[in-house]
Amino acid sequence: MRAVTVTEPGGPEVLTISELPDPEPGPGEVLIEVAATAVNRADLLQRQGFYPPPPGASDVLGLECTGTIAAVGDDVTGWAVGTPVCALLAGGGYASRVVVPAGQVMPVPGGIDVVTAAALPEVACTVWSNVFMVAGLQPDDVFLVHGGAGGIGTMAIQLASTLGARVFATAGSPDKLELCRSLGAEVAISYRDEDFVEVVRAHTDGRGADVVLDNMAAKYLQRNVAVLAKEGRLVIIGMQGGTKAELDIAQLLSKRGAIIATTLRSRPVDGKAAICASVVEHVWPLVADGRIRPIVHETLPLDRVADAHRILEDSSHTGKVLLTL
Repeated sequence: MRAVTVTEPGGPEVLTISELPDPEPGPGEVLIEVAATAVNRADLLQRQGFYPPPPGASDVLGLECTGTIAAVGDDVTGWAVGTPVCALLAGGGYASRVVVPAGQVMPVPGGIDVVTAAALPEVACTVWSNVFMVAGLQPDDVFLVHGGAGGIGTMAIQLASTLGARVFATAGSPDKLELCRSLGAEVAISYRDEDFVEVVRAHTDGRGADVVLDNMAAKYLQRNVAVLAKEGRLVIIGMQGGTKAELDIAQLLSKRGAIIATTLRSRPVDGKAAICASVVEHVWPLVADGRIRPIVHETLPLDRVADAHRILEDSSHTGKVLLTL
């Protein structure tokens, strides 16, 4: 099979196309003939040598894919060869074939073509599991998402606003701020020119945010705690702003607040299967009826994988960058 390999940790130039042995599905696994995959920031970290795959996972990059089922392993029920699917992966998406646990395979939502659907698995599972399953966002809650114009952000804005929350989003340029508004953000906040704590408080009569979805970690920690409402929940899913910061415990105690830090890739297989099943039940119908749509910045062939990584590193994109095979 064709696959992207990393010759050594480094920049996009270390990504090469290689021929590797075809994987074979084991018990409880499905083999997918890949049509498309998507580039995530975790892929950039893995390429640089900072984010190794979990034990037993493929060391080929790629945390999601779409395609058709090519074979099923023993004990797999409910899936047939030739079925178009998308999947959440622990690795291996940048390849023409990938093996995945059957519980992480999902149908392609109605009304979405198989390539565009590659923009959905990672962001849908990340947002649904963290914002709704873990943080328990409710209708009329105030929700703040950082990086609102990115892959996670565009899904988070749409899901939260569709399900009745008041959505605030940060972004860095006028075009990105306008995209956030068009997707359902009540208020879009320039992180370059505005203090998101002041803006959220001003628009909520001083209440603050019930749930914050954060990809910045250390850089935003103090202000994220400051913006929390009483019994607010801060969910940290990324470390783009560093890993170490001081925390005012007294402020967190006074708000009866919670800080939750999660990863999706390293969860056990049964945990990821439960998330995928919940996404199919709750999110896919919203995609099928058009209330939520995948936001795709650009689609490139696999042999331009280095260019795709450069686009993400420049942070000039909105939504997802896809790779087709």
